[in-house]
Formats: sequence, structure tokens, C-alpha cells
Amino acid sequence: MSKPSVLIVGSLAYDDLEMPSGTFENVLGGAATYSSIAAALFCPVRLVGVIGEDFPEAVLDDLGKRGVDTAGVERAKGKTFRWRGRYSADLGSRTTLDTQLNVFADFRPKIPQAFKSSPYVLLGNIHPALQLEVLAQVERPELVVADTMNFWIGSEAQLLGKVLEKIDLLVINDEEARELTGIHNLVKAAADIRKRGPKHLIIKRGEHGALYFDSDGAFYAPAYPLEDVVDPTGAGDSFAGGLMGYLTRVNTLAHPTMRRAIYFGSALGSFCVEGIGPRRLLDVTRADLAKRMAQFVSLVETGGPVGLPE
Repeated sequence: MSKPSVLIVGSLAYDDLEMPSGTFENVLGGAATYSSIAAALFCPVRLVGVIGEDFPEAVLDDLGKRGVDTAGVERAKGKTFRWRGRYSADLGSRTTLDTQLNVFADFRPKIPQAFKSSPYVLLGNIHPALQLEVLAQVERPELVVADTMNFWIGSEAQLLGKVLEKIDLLVINDEEARELTGIHNLVKAAADIRKRGPKHLIIKRGEHGALYFDSDGAFYAPAYPLEDVVDPTGAGDSFAGGLMGYLTRVNTLAHPTMRRAIYFGSALGSFCVEGIGPRRLLDVTRADLAKRMAQFVSLVETGGPVGLPE
């Protein structure tokens, strides 16, 4: 019996990064790239995106060796999507210096027939209209997870609302949750978002961990503490990929599973920030992941009962 696969739809790109540690040109990037690399540690990945004539075939070959099926990656005439950004000295914020959509500007997801029955679907941070196009092409999966960003929240609120009605889990950060709802308190904002469609919600808070909300209430997972953060690019996408990869591998949506998946996502996100671009993520083994998960367990272990003493 074949292992279940996760379908990931999103961007493949090149990034030019101006970091406190130096400037790095032509770094492999894109939300779907990071998510696919992370998810492939757990399960087969079906990738859908678009690249230009300048994108090396060797990169696709490398992804294929990792278990990523790139049959859904279209090569179009022109250049690959490119983003240039400058990070602050503490890496806590970044400024977009240049965005060249290139072939991504005309991207219309075409889901291969073999991909349409994927039981798990991750909709990367793309235009809500494209997310809806993907959902119109796939058979009803067991779990649909979507990401979005401030730009779509502000410019495509109506279409984003339609996406929320059709998905099971939304993954956003705290700033986006507040902008989407107009509510500062994250618990109240989460309740508002869940009323719009997704029964599950994850609010990422960077170095402060992640909050998860469902019908049973709230759950908190801390971020893994690191001495050195090199590059935050792609951390959120690695989180989403790790989460989806784990859920696909265990192939169950039982209540405790999502909570464990968040820890796996956090672990992959922590690996990602340890190198420029996906460099560190590409080196992570299942043994590395197992060790970090054990460290996570130690991080939150109280060493005994937490009830009041007699």
C-alpha cells in the first residue's frame, strides 16, 4: 500500500538577501520550496508551481531525489519569481527592496490528474483566487491547510473570505490575525476567524511560539530556543511543511495529532533559520529531527505533577 502524499501549491523563487552577516544573491527560495523540503522528511510530496527558463533542472532533480514529485511544476518562458529583501540588525524585521513576479505573474495552477486525489493539501501564500482554483480541481481531501499574508488580507478580503469557507486549517501570524479581524486580543481574534470557516487555526508568533485553536480550546507550543539565528526567510513555510508532512505520515487527524504536528513544524522552522536560505534545512536528517524533538520534550517537561502541594 502506497504512502499518502501531500499536495503543495505555491511559489518557487530566487531571493537576494541583504543580511547583517552579508549579502547573498540567487538564494533558492519560494514558499512551496521550503514547505516541500520540510514535508519530504515525512512523506511523498506533490509540488505544483511555476519556474522560468533560468531555473536549473538540477534543483528539480535534487527535489525529486528527496521524494518531491515535480510533475506539477510548469516551466514557462521568462524568468523565475525573484524577491530582494533587507533584514534589520536583529533579524526581527525585513524590508522588501524589489519584487519581480516574472513568470509567477501569469501563474494558473494546473493540478495533474494523478495529484487530484491527494488526501492532504497545503495552499501556499498565493492569490486567494488561485487557492480557489486549486480547490476546484482537487477531489475532496481529508485536510486542506492554507497560508495567507497581509497583502491579500488588505487587497482581496472578499476572495480570501471564500477561501476561509472552504479550508480546514488556517496558518497565519499574529499581525495577520489582528489585521484580518480588527481585533487585538488573539483569543478573541481566533474565535472570529474560526466562525468564518476554518475549524482549526494556528497563529504563529515567531520566537514566542505558536497558538493553536480548535473546538477544544487553545494550545500553546513554544519556539525552540536558539543561540544563533542566521536567516528567518522561509521559517514559516518550513513550519507549515513540517506540520503537513507529519500529519500526512501518520495519516490521522485525531485530537492529539495536531498538537504533536505543531511541535514537528516548530522543529523544522528552527532548523531553517540556522542557515542562509534552505541550506540548513536541506541537510537535516530524520535523526537530527528526532534529537531536536527530544530536546523539545525536555524543554516543556516539568519533572513531576503540577498540582498544588498538600
